[in-house]
Amino acid sequence: MTKFESFRHLLKILSHTSGVVVLVFFCGIGVGRTQSNARARDLGIPFDGTTGRFNAITDVKDVEVGNTTLISGDGPLKVGVGPIRTGVTAVFTRGKDSRDPVIAGWFTQNGNGEMTGTTWVEESGFLEGPVVITNTHSVGVARDAVIAWRLRHGPPDEGGYSWSLPVVAETWDGYLNDIDGFHVKPEDVFHALDTAHGGPVEEGNVGGGTGMICNEFKGGIGTSSRVLDAKYGGYTVGVLVQCNYGQRDQLRIAGVPVGREIPGKPVWDDDVGSIIVVVATDAPLIPTQLKRLAKRVSMGLARDGSYSGNGSGDIFIAFSTANAKAASFEGVRQISMLANDQMNPLFLATVQATEEAVVNAMIAAKTMTGKNGRTVIALPHDQLREVLKKYNRLAK
Repeated sequence: MTKFESFRHLLKILSHTSGVVVLVFFCGIGVGRTQSNARARDLGIPFDGTTGRFNAITDVKDVEVGNTTLISGDGPLKVGVGPIRTGVTAVFTRGKDSRDPVIAGWFTQNGNGEMTGTTWVEESGFLEGPVVITNTHSVGVARDAVIAWRLRHGPPDEGGYSWSLPVVAETWDGYLNDIDGFHVKPEDVFHALDTAHGGPVEEGNVGGGTGMICNEFKGGIGTSSRVLDAKYGGYTVGVLVQCNYGQRDQLRIAGVPVGREIPGKPVWDDDVGSIIVVVATDAPLIPTQLKRLAKRVSMGLARDGSYSGNGSGDIFIAFSTANAKAASFEGVRQISMLANDQMNPLFLATVQATEEAVVNAMIAAKTMTGKNGRTVIALPHDQLREVLKKYNRLAK
C-alpha cells in the first residue's frame, strides 16, 4: 500500500466522521522489526514446529490479509463521537481477484459470539468470499459491505446469480472503544478488502484487533504458520487470530504461568471476551476434515491457558486452497482428499500455530488508553523474558 493510498483513505474516513479526527495507522510491509515491534520468537520464546517464510497465514499460497485501523479521541465517552478504538480485518482465501470458493468447515468451542454465513458453510462445505472480522456491533455493516464489494468486483456466478452469504465474525471491544457509536463504515470494510496483501501480516493493535484485550493485557491480531516435513506432504497450515479473551492469572506462555508472575490491575472479574480464529491450509481436505482441523484450535488456545469461559465466543473456521474449481456450477467434480490416517501432522501444526499466533498478537500489541481514560497495558517484554528465564524456558 502506498502512502498516497493511506492518505486517500484517511480523507474518506474524515469525510464521514462529522468533524471527529480519526487517525488510521498502517504497519509497514517488509520493514525490519525492532524491539518495539518484535514477535514472540524475537524475544526468545520457544515454540515447536517449523514455520513458513513469514510465519503467517499468508504462507499458504494466495491467502491475503488486509486491515483498516480506526483510532481517535481521548477522555470521557461520548456515544457517536468516541473515543474510537476499532477496525476491520479481512482474510482472502485465494486472493482478492478470485471468485473460486474454497472447501471449508467451522467449529464453535463456545457460542457466545457471532460468525455469519456459517450455516451455508456447514450445509454446502464451501466458503465463498473473504472472512471479515470486526467488533460486535459492526457485524451488520461489515456483512452488507462485503456483499457490495463483491458486486462491484465481479460478475454474477455461473448460474447468473449475484448471491452472497458472507462470513463476518466479531469480538467485543467496548471496554476501550465507543462500540455503540457504530464507527465502522462500509468504506472501512472496502479499504481492508482492497488493500489485502500477501507476505508479512500486521499484528497487534490493527484492524479488527485494534481495541481488543487478551488475558487482561492488550490483545489484537496475531498470526503464525507451520510447514510439514516432506514425508508428511510438505503442506502448510496458517492461522490468524483476533484475540480478546481470558483472565491474567490463566495466561501461560511456553508452559510458564506468566500471568501469575506479572501481576497488575484487573480488567475483568471473570473470563469474558472472545476469540475468532481462521485456519488456512493447502492440504487437500474435505469439509468434515476441515471441521476436525478447526476443532484442534481449542487445544492451541488451551496451551496459552484458555478454558473457554461462559462469556467467551470461541469460533473457528478452516479452509483448504486445494481442489480449485471444486465448486463449479455444473457437472461432476473430481477432488483429491488426504487420508484421515495422515491428518495427525496437520492437527499438530494447527495446535502449534494457534498457540504462537495468540502470543504474537500480545507481543505486537502496544499499551492503549481508550474511553473514559481506561488503559490496558501491553505484555511487558523485559518482564516476560525474566519470567521465562526464571523457569529456564528462554530460548536465547
